[in-house]
Amino acid sequence: MTADSSSQGRLERALASLRGLAVGDALGSQFFVPVNYPLLKRRELPSGPWQWTDDTEMACSVVAVLAAHHRIDQDALARSFADHHDFDRGYGPAVNRLLRLVREGGDWRELAAALFNGQGSWGNGAAMRIAPLGAWYADDPEQATHQAEISAYPTHQHREAVVGAMAVAAAASLAAAPGGPPAPEALLDGVIALVPKSAVGAGLRRARDMLDYGDPGTVAAVLGCGRRTTAHDTVPFALWSAARSLGDYEAAFWTTAQVGGDVDTTCAIVGGVLAAGKAGAPPAEWAERTEALPEWVPGAL
Repeated sequence: MTADSSSQGRLERALASLRGLAVGDALGSQFFVPVNYPLLKRRELPSGPWQWTDDTEMACSVVAVLAAHHRIDQDALARSFADHHDFDRGYGPAVNRLLRLVREGGDWRELAAALFNGQGSWGNGAAMRIAPLGAWYADDPEQATHQAEISAYPTHQHREAVVGAMAVAAAASLAAAPGGPPAPEALLDGVIALVPKSAVGAGLRRARDMLDYGDPGTVAAVLGCGRRTTAHDTVPFALWSAARSLGDYEAAFWTTAQVGGDVDTTCAIVGGVLAAGKAGAPPAEWAERTEALPEWVPGAL
């Protein structure tokens, strides 16, 4: 069995992943609100509607560019990020400034390369938005990692941020395989084989070795859970959690959220990876409470 490689088939998979990403992002963001802390401990849902953040807004641009160009066009992606940038969605200050300057006519190549004293950002922003691209390339994990690498550069040019995006796209591509999601070990082994040597890669190897650990808190203490908002502090734990619960969105969400950290982003990554596969869609009630995707995303309505 092979994945549907038609444009419509690719778009449907990407939209399914995007919806899963949006639910994880929107629900995860509710647990930054102190009044909801007790609900998280009890695994209870806050009242809706749940508004998504910059994670989903940027992922919408990824899907829109894929729908229009059938690949990542960096200039189109940078323009979409800038044109749809909503300051109130929780962007980091560096990206807020970059997108404002792009909107004013600045060159994203120069602006992104200049961030953090010329090192580029190693934040988790390129990884948080990319799972739908992996779903688009369910028939070709290697192409998914290549396109994810290209997609990172308009905002994140540090090696770790780029590899983080590659890893999440690879995981989503493998999860979307038409034969059903792979075993946890196979998923992480497949991702590890597709990403270059890096701190993210080292974290993924540790995650692979910890698949039999029963306490997510212990795993997060070793791998990180996004508290530093870096790719290497975020992606290994998120993919550990996704791998352990492929096909069970609800279990994956609570496992991810309850360790704390950058909850909206870790849950967006996990939600996007799981929903890339048909068995990993979020519960219907959760999707209903989540803010609708914007009208400018093709096929979203």
